[in-house]
Amino acid sequence: MRTRASLLVVLATALIAGCGFHLRGDVRLSARMSEPWVEASDRYTPFYDELTTTLGSAGATLAAGRDAATAVIHVHEDDTGRNVLTISARNTPQEYEVFYTVEYSVSAGGQEILPRQKLTLTRVYAYDDTAVLAKQHEESDIRQALARELAGLVAVRLAAL
Repeated sequence: MRTRASLLVVLATALIAGCGFHLRGDVRLSARMSEPWVEASDRYTPFYDELTTTLGSAGATLAAGRDAATAVIHVHEDDTGRNVLTISARNTPQEYEVFYTVEYSVSAGGQEILPRQKLTLTRVYAYDDTAVLAKQHEESDIRQALARELAGLVAVRLAAL
C-alpha cells in the first residue's frame, strides 16, 4: 500500500514537471530600470506603496531624485472606488464592485519609452448590513489586493522594456 502511494506521488510529480508547469519567479528588471523614480501626485495611495515595494523586490533601487533616475515612471491616474451592483427589495445594497484604475507611462533620458497604459481591475463582494465593520475591512483588503496585483502587472511590463 505504501509503495502504491509513493508511486502515485512520483507519477504526479513527473506529470506536473512534464507539462511545463512552474512557479512564477520574481520579476527582474533591466539595467534601464535599475534606478527608477516614481512620479505621482499622491504618494500615499495603496498602488504607490505596492509599486515601490514591487520595484524593490525586482532588484531596483529607487532613485533619490528625478535627475538621478535611469527612468521615470509617471503615474497619471491612481483612482479607486466602488459601485453598487445589486439592491434588495428593501432598497439596501446587496453587492458592491470595487475597482482600481491606474494610468502610467515611462520615460528615460527625456524620451518616452512606454506610452500611456491604462489598467483597471475589479472585484465583486456581497454586502451584509448586519456586519458593516467586517464588510468595510473586506473592502479595504480587496482594494489592497487590487493595488498589489496592478503593481505586479506594471512590473511585468517594465521588465519587458
